[in-house]
Amino acid sequence: MELRGAAMKVLRGVCWLTGMAGIAVFVLRAQELISAKAGLVHYVEGRVLLDGRQVQIKPGEFPQIPVGGVLASERGRAEVLLAPGVFVRIAESSAVRLLTDDLSDTRLELLEGSMLVECAETLKGNRLAIALGKATVTIRSDGLYRLDSRSPELRVYDGQAVVETGGQLLKVKKGRAVALDGSALSRKFDVKQGDAFLRWSRRRAEIVAMANLSAAKTMYEERVRLRRSTWVLLPDFGMLTFVPYGGIWVSPFGYPFYSPGAVSAVFEPPRRSLWSWDPTPRHDANLGYGTIGATPAGTSGTVAASGPPTAASEASHAPIPRETGSAGGRPR
Repeated sequence: MELRGAAMKVLRGVCWLTGMAGIAVFVLRAQELISAKAGLVHYVEGRVLLDGRQVQIKPGEFPQIPVGGVLASERGRAEVLLAPGVFVRIAESSAVRLLTDDLSDTRLELLEGSMLVECAETLKGNRLAIALGKATVTIRSDGLYRLDSRSPELRVYDGQAVVETGGQLLKVKKGRAVALDGSALSRKFDVKQGDAFLRWSRRRAEIVAMANLSAAKTMYEERVRLRRSTWVLLPDFGMLTFVPYGGIWVSPFGYPFYSPGAVSAVFEPPRRSLWSWDPTPRHDANLGYGTIGATPAGTSGTVAASGPPTAASEASHAPIPRETGSAGGRPR
C-alpha cells in the first residue's frame, strides 16, 4: 500500500508536468516524459517516409517531425497529432512539411496529395494554418477540413476557415469548397459524400475516441486532475488519446471525448440508499458507442446499436454521423 501511495504521488506529478506541456503520461509505473510539440507521428499504414526514411512506430514511441521536416506517404497513410484535440491525416501519395511546431501557433504546408484536419477542440488564441501553393488556410473553429493539391481546393465538412489567396480573404463555412488556385471560386458540396480516405479517417477517429474512455475512466478513479486538455499515453494500447479538461467534447465525426469529471456518466449506475434515489445523474444509457463492422472490401458499414453491420457503398455512405443532441467539437 505504501508503494502504491508513493507511485500515485509520482503519477500525479508526472501528469501535472506533462499536462502543462500538452501530453500527459498516464501509467502506474515509471515512464519517461514526452516532449510536447506539434507534429507527433501517431500512426502509419503502409510505406510512410519522414525526411526520406521509412517510419517505424514502436509501442509507446512516436517520431517527432522536426521543423522543416517532410512526412510523405508513398503507399500508405499517416496520422499526426498537433495541439491536443487536433489531428492531421494524410492520404496515399501525399506529403506535408511542418513549418512550426508550437502548439499555440502551428503551421504546415501541403506539398502534394490530400490531407484532412480534424479539430475536436480549438482553443481561443491558438493559430493553425496550412499553406498550399500561394494560398493559406487558417482554421478558426472546431470542425473537419480537407485540402487537395491536385486540383487545389479546400472543403469544409464542418467548422469555419479563412482562406487568403490572390490577395483576397474569404470566409469558408460548412458545406462550401473554395479553389486555392488564385481564383477563389466557391461552390457547394455534399458533406455526406465520402471516399475511402474519409472513411479511414473516421475509423481512426473512432479508435482514438474509444481509447479516451479507458484513459478518462482510469484518471477519474485515480482522482487525477487536469489543468488543461491534453494527450494521454496508454502504453497497453500502444497509442495516445485526447482527454479534454472538462465536460464532453464531440469530434466532427460524432465521437465523444470525455473528461475525467464527465466519464462517470457512462459507467456508473444511479446511486440509491435505503430511503431514496440520489437525484444526481450518474448514468446515461444513451451515451457510448455503436458498432462498426468491416465489409469484404475493407470499408466500414453503417453504425448500429446492435446486430450485424450493413455494408454501404462509397457513394451512399455518410462519413460524418452525428450523435443525437450533440454538435461537432462543442462541449455538452
